[in-house]
Formats: sequence, structure tokens, C-alpha cells
Amino acid sequence: MTDKILPTYARTNITFDHGDGCELVATNGDRYLDFGAGIAVNSLGHGHPLLVEAIQNQAARLMHVSNLYKIDGQERLAERLCEHTFADKVFFANSGAEANECAVKMARKYQSSKNKPECYRIITFAGGFHGRTLAMIAAGGQAKHLEGFGPKVDGFDQVPLGDVEALRDVISEETAALMIEPIQGEGGINSTDVEFLKELRSLCEKHDLVLIFDEVQTGVGRTGALYSYQQYGVEPDILTTAKGLGGGFPVGACLAKDEVARAMIAGSHGSTFGGNPLAMAAANAVLDVVLEPGFLEEIREKGLILKQKLASVTDQFPEVFDMVRGEGLLLGLHAKVPPQDVVAACFDEKLLCVPAGDNVVRILPPLIATAKEFDQAITALERAASRLSKEIGKTTS
Repeated sequence: MTDKILPTYARTNITFDHGDGCELVATNGDRYLDFGAGIAVNSLGHGHPLLVEAIQNQAARLMHVSNLYKIDGQERLAERLCEHTFADKVFFANSGAEANECAVKMARKYQSSKNKPECYRIITFAGGFHGRTLAMIAAGGQAKHLEGFGPKVDGFDQVPLGDVEALRDVISEETAALMIEPIQGEGGINSTDVEFLKELRSLCEKHDLVLIFDEVQTGVGRTGALYSYQQYGVEPDILTTAKGLGGGFPVGACLAKDEVARAMIAGSHGSTFGGNPLAMAAANAVLDVVLEPGFLEEIREKGLILKQKLASVTDQFPEVFDMVRGEGLLLGLHAKVPPQDVVAACFDEKLLCVPAGDNVVRILPPLIATAKEFDQAITALERAASRLSKEIGKTTS
């Protein structure tokens, strides 16, 4: 590997040549079942004909014009996202971190517009991950992300996930918003109790706070609903989305209710590339598939099947795994060994998966994955777990 790239990633020494559905094909011809999906990005797998056609057609017509002009694809996507969610307004960005930056700015601007400029602090929850900009590593609050980057950006308070009393104690006259992932992805596929989400909504009403759901990883069908909040009956005021939205093309969005969004006026926020025609063509193509009748129901059914199969692996190898977490096709195996060891063992079996916090291995297949591919993945996982189990036996004997 070249030493000319900033070494911010622990890369596996492999290069993929192309993708084919749920598989990635390496330059040496080896085929890998991709159950990491580019960390929940490749929602339609690799080379999906509708997505490819949409991008190719748009690239041939127009890639970029800037947000100084009307963009038809942007207007269509905004209309569709609002039609299928709580939202009235949409801002388009390039990533989840950018969408979250917009959400934080919008919450502060909303409070300022109500003559409460002192309300700028955002409460987040331990284990959360909201991106890697300076503000978002402060929002996440994890020491490993903050170390060495100077003073933590002010304005973020953290409380333990699910701790209502701690949350009530932290809310102050300076609080602007609460920000939470309904299911923590990077933090280890930690689901949030629905009653806790309802309590957040109630506290926001009581204190006039903005409720922000970070659905960057849980959105666009990943949990079996277009956005996971729709399964809980708790509406946010702002929602952020990215990852699966473009199916592999970089695009993020910040969705908001009118009341909160109206403080954002011309000049208050912007993005050079956000919402450009190519990104909008990709995202509209993804929605064409995800919003097909029955598609989301199918994901819920697939999720139950895969979760059961993963549970059978934990039963077979209790010395390696002890729990399955998550919903839909956002699943995690809690490991008793370092998750990187599991990911490496799966890689040797030609199965790609992704490590997460709290000793969890994320299983994130493309939403189009079939029952046959689930069986293929489970067989590879069993072989990997068997080898790890034998290694544990040697260590303890």
C-alpha cells in the first residue's frame, strides 16, 4: 500500500475491482459477500441497474450547477422526503456529519429567533456517534475521537443513554436541543427504549427544546421503516439522513418541521456540492426502489430471519458470541473476543462485516440481500466462529 495517503484508516490490504449485487470482486478474482455494505451505504448492493442508469443518464446531462439555481432533482427529492416523513423542509449536504452540523445550527438558530440566544447547548448521549468534524466529535463525546485535537468544541453535554434523571439534571436555561440516534450504530447497535424516546419528546415540549434524531445509519429502510422513528411513534423536530440515501453516492440531508426550519434564511447555511444533480439522481433512484410497495415490509421479514440465524450462531459458539442486537438489517453480534478478530476471521471466509463499539460486529447486508445470501453468510460466519472457538480453546487449555 502506498505511504502517500494519510494513514487515518486501518485498511485491509485488498483492492476491489467491481461489485455485483451483494458481492465485491477483488482484483485477483476472489468474490466476497459484502455484509458491511460500505458501512450501511450500499443499500441497493453493487451495480443495481436502476441506480447505475440514473447516475449515467444524469452524468451525461448535467453534474453540477451550484445552489444558485433551481435543481429539479433536488425539488423532487425534497418533496418525496417530506411526503413520507414528518418534515416540511429539507437541506441537502454531502454526508451525515454535514447533515448533523446543519441540525445543530438550525436548533440554535431556532432558539435565537425566539429571543433566546443563550440557548445553544445540545444534549447528546453516551455511546453516540454523529460524525468526525470538530463539532461532531464534541457531540459524540468519545475520548478516542477527541484526543489530540485541542479544546473540545463548547456547547455539548452528554448523559448516559436511557438515564432520565441524569437528563433532567442537565437540562438548563442554556439548552437548545436533545440529539440522539434511535439505534446507536457505531456505538455497538444499541437500541433505545421507546419509553425513553417518548420521555425525550415530553421534555422537549415542556422546555421548548428541539428534538433531533440522527438517522444517518438507521434511515432509508435499514431497520424496516423508511426512518426508524416511524416504528416508535415518536416524531423528531429535525432528522438527519445520509449513508443509504445515495446507495453509494455521497449525499446527506437535514429534514425539519416548518416551525424549526423557518429561522434558516438565505445566507444562514450552505454547501457547494450539497444537493447537486448527480447526487439527487442517485437518491431519487434509491427511493424509487425503497418506496416500492412491499419493499419495507420485506426488509422487516428478512431482518427477523437473519436475526434468528445469527442467534443460532451465538447458540453454537457461546464462547465467541453472547448476544444479537438490532432491528431489520441493522444487526450486531456482541462478541467475547475483540471484534476485529471476528471481522478478520470472516474476511478469511470471504464475508465482509464491520466492527463497532462495545465489542460488537455489525452485520449490514444490502437491503436487496436474498435468503440464499443469508445462508451463505451464516455458513461463512460459522466457519469463522469455529476457528476462533478452537483458538480460544488452545489459549485456555
